[in-house]
Amino acid sequence: MSRFREPQDPAFQALNASIGFDRRLWPHDVAQSRAHARMLAAQGVLSEEDRDALLAGLDAVEAELRDGSFPFAPDDEDIHMAVERRLTELAGPVGGRLHTARSRNDQVATDVALFTREAALAGAEGVTGLMAALIDAAERHLDWPLPGYTHLQRAQPVYLSHHLLAYVWMLERDRGRLRFAAEQTAALPLGAGALAGVNFDTDRGAVAAELGFDRVAPNSIDAVSNRDFVLDYLGAAALCATHLSRLGAELVLWSSEEFGFVELPDAWTSGSSIMPQKKNPDAAELLRAKAPRIVAHLAALHGVMHALPLTYNKDMQEDKEHLFDAVDTLGLTLAAATGMVAGARFRRERMAAAAADELIAATDLADLLVKRGTPFREAHGVIAGLVRDAVESGRPLAEVAVPALGEDAAAVLERSSWLESKVSEGGTSLARVREQLERARALL
Repeated sequence: MSRFREPQDPAFQALNASIGFDRRLWPHDVAQSRAHARMLAAQGVLSEEDRDALLAGLDAVEAELRDGSFPFAPDDEDIHMAVERRLTELAGPVGGRLHTARSRNDQVATDVALFTREAALAGAEGVTGLMAALIDAAERHLDWPLPGYTHLQRAQPVYLSHHLLAYVWMLERDRGRLRFAAEQTAALPLGAGALAGVNFDTDRGAVAAELGFDRVAPNSIDAVSNRDFVLDYLGAAALCATHLSRLGAELVLWSSEEFGFVELPDAWTSGSSIMPQKKNPDAAELLRAKAPRIVAHLAALHGVMHALPLTYNKDMQEDKEHLFDAVDTLGLTLAAATGMVAGARFRRERMAAAAADELIAATDLADLLVKRGTPFREAHGVIAGLVRDAVESGRPLAEVAVPALGEDAAAVLERSSWLESKVSEGGTSLARVREQLERARALL
């Protein structure tokens, strides 16, 4: 018997179905179904014979899903119904007992929580791998100077190691956010039923322990309506992808002939369909382009969830495609960034030549005047005038500054002093960079 007299319109079936994308939840659906069956038997809701038949049937279902032979049916609305249908085909009428004391609402929430936890921890591992590649590259290029930039204009020289380590600290924050997202899945939704709980004395704690949850969700309404952990993951992924986009943008610039600071590995570049000489930094460019894609998934799910009345609404089915695509995209971009950093061949002479521009020592000259007692703003104006004279006359800054400021200015304009004078904690002097490296290694 059915509540409805008319069949569903095919267009509504297509709109309503999620089997096309939520089938990737099957490992989690099978795992929670096993835990649920064991709990029901332990509580006397199912007989041991029914439990054993269900577990055997779930083993068979899992085997089919794993090897790709699972027979999906046209009217399978989602992976949860598909698993239950196939279980009943294999195990007989006992398959219908598995849904005792649970609803698709708490079932779906549990599957998504398990998936999100797994994805967040995998993302954190990927971030760790990229951090390690950056630290290795920093150690290999410890004392290689290059210009630091503001407004994409040469500003002050830094060591390449110092520049690369900047990304390590960004990524450490990303890793913390991903781990936080995993922690937000710690409360088990299963057992909340549709929204109000279930009519059986279940042992939610036993299910939580088997599935790796720390505790049970204390409120059944919140349990089925909560997707905060998905938003937490998407927020962490969006910010991580934004950081990767900055790395990608610099690799694109640095690999151009105009900069010439780095050659990217062949494995992460491509050629042109018409210009044989081209070596295009496509992977680095895609690091830029994929970031707004993940950010859009975050914004879209906020749009889905905002103003939803409690508890479950079909709108929440839209969580999965945003989550799945973000997980896949972040995994690919982390792999690409790691591969490019690990295989990058930096050009020391080209970077050193760019870092040898005397104009980027202007701040050091201003500090020289400050050490003599001149207020910084006044010193800034004096040095700005000398820079203007040098640029307008086409002379090196030293030819203008040394006669005006004395021989101390000549020492300041020695290239090594530009870098080694930055002795403040967190600065680019080699002693401070070595401290950073030690701290960064400890993070791994």
